[in-house]
Amino acid sequence: MGFDRKRRNSGKRSKAALRAARADEPRISLYDEVTAKIIAQLEAGVFPWVQPWSVSAAGIGLPRNAVSGRCYSGINVLILWGAVIEGGYACQDWLTFRQALAEGGSVRKGERGQTVFYADRFIPKAEHEQGSDDAEAVRSIPFLKRFTVFNVAQCEGLPERFAATPAPLPEREPHEDAEALIAATGADFRIGGAEAYYSPTLDIVQVPPQPAFNQQIDYYRTALHELGHWTGHKSRLDRDQRGGFGTPAYAREELCAELASAFLCAALGIVPTVRHADYLANWLTVLRSDSRAIFKAASQASKAADYLLAFTDTVQLEAAA
Repeated sequence: MGFDRKRRNSGKRSKAALRAARADEPRISLYDEVTAKIIAQLEAGVFPWVQPWSVSAAGIGLPRNAVSGRCYSGINVLILWGAVIEGGYACQDWLTFRQALAEGGSVRKGERGQTVFYADRFIPKAEHEQGSDDAEAVRSIPFLKRFTVFNVAQCEGLPERFAATPAPLPEREPHEDAEALIAATGADFRIGGAEAYYSPTLDIVQVPPQPAFNQQIDYYRTALHELGHWTGHKSRLDRDQRGGFGTPAYAREELCAELASAFLCAALGIVPTVRHADYLANWLTVLRSDSRAIFKAASQASKAADYLLAFTDTVQLEAAA
């Protein structure tokens, strides 16, 4: 009997010691986890509220559960909005793995879900047993519970009512002078997809279709920004375009292209704006470390703008001849 009691007591002590050891281990809270994810998105340049075009045709609205129809709230809205943009999904409807199965479908193999959170509070059993009449005296404990959800576009075999129908894009709103400039450059200018970029290796400019932009005039601001990069090719103005995202060289080239876009917009009668607020931190780093950086960037941007505007002068002269 004594041996058994000793073993039981020893077991209790070992469990208590294990719990204490676990308590001492560094633990990342769900709050820290979500915050770190949002910060990483911001640092990677993912700004759903700044990006001037829609990479999906999901339309405006709150993300919701496809089965219950209930809209998500709080931090879940930001998480799922970001996922819609990143994945290019055509709708804001989400469901769990089990919900997909219950509806006769399944999540496609290899698809990765998004973690969403349910926040609530509970009252420990001990508090209930005390039976206090004072509601404020009853101690409740907040908690977060996580779920993994998938966009309906990541699923297959679902009933037809779950099918995502992309909203049709509106008619184009062309700006004649900007269109003439783009055409006159002879650049390999490609329209389509969900990204805007210039590839020095392939020497191509890629932009989303104009109707995909939230404000269609942003299409031209973006196009002129990328053409600003295009002027820096070694066969043209030969600027240093070797820096990767986050490097000083990259920030300098982005600042040059953004200023070139502003100069071109002004010349074409388009109100210039800062197209990418996410680059501001990189620009500030460069400007704070080098007081001459803005002068050099403005000089290079003027040369880039003049280089591009010269194409329209050539077109006008040829037309007059």
